[in-house]
Amino acid sequence: MSQEVLLVSLRRNGQITDPAAALTEPRWVRWILIAVSLLFLAFFLLVPLAVVFVTAFEKGIAYYFQSVNNPEALSAIRLTLITAAVSVVLNTLFGVAAAWAVTRFRFPFKNLLITMIDIPFTVSPVISGFVFVLLFGLQGLMGPWLKDHNIQIIFTPIGIILATIFVTFPFVSRELIPLMEEQGADEEEAAMVLGASGWQILRKVTLPNIQWGLLYGVILCNARAMGEFGAVSVVSGHIRGLTNTLPLHVEILYNEYDFTAAFAAASLLAFLALVTLVAKTVVEARVDRERQISSLSLGEGISHEH
Repeated sequence: MSQEVLLVSLRRNGQITDPAAALTEPRWVRWILIAVSLLFLAFFLLVPLAVVFVTAFEKGIAYYFQSVNNPEALSAIRLTLITAAVSVVLNTLFGVAAAWAVTRFRFPFKNLLITMIDIPFTVSPVISGFVFVLLFGLQGLMGPWLKDHNIQIIFTPIGIILATIFVTFPFVSRELIPLMEEQGADEEEAAMVLGASGWQILRKVTLPNIQWGLLYGVILCNARAMGEFGAVSVVSGHIRGLTNTLPLHVEILYNEYDFTAAFAAASLLAFLALVTLVAKTVVEARVDRERQISSLSLGEGISHEH
């Protein structure tokens, strides 16, 4: 018996007057679940976050700004921002292209492409870093050729950018593929019939329809790029002032027992994470709203057809 049939039966028999009441847990159960959730969040999220900021300012505001303004910290911040910017731009281009190809065309090995997009989600970032070492290191597959041409990738910012691109490239495409599948291709086909070119369809039809989902994927990609540690740690070489991103800079300071400076640098990442969380929440709400509107429009279209 389906849920709807059961509710109708109970209402007819006078056992419930409000259908929502049959689906509502007792008040004490709800309060216990809410309390457990809040305690869990407080212990594993709010308390560690508070510790980061309290320890960062433990020796005063002057020492805090001294810690984040020294040349090594500024170099780490600059490299982190550059790496995130390059990764986001390239992964956005790849994500849009991959999502369009998967949702709008039929071609051989389509499922293989979707599976390959998910590889960074299933492979440890440390393993991803080692793959780049095996490819571009001195003893790697392309190492001798790179050495002969005086090209160095491992232990340089280029290697860090490549490793970050690899671990972050599924975020945009994985957000767009289900969204574009749900929207369908009716508007693109209509624009094509009216004589629009492929570029015009992309710019005036596809991108406006997926703008909020695209922005959501970009936010997730940027957050992962700025906080990536495993793959970057393997390919960076930990060269101060050259190949240390902000997470690696925090690790070095912590290992040297300079806890206040380490937490000062970590507070920058925490602040960026909070900003990202707020942006993610706003965009996520807008994406859900757009999907609801799309579903309602689709439902109205089907009802008019019948």
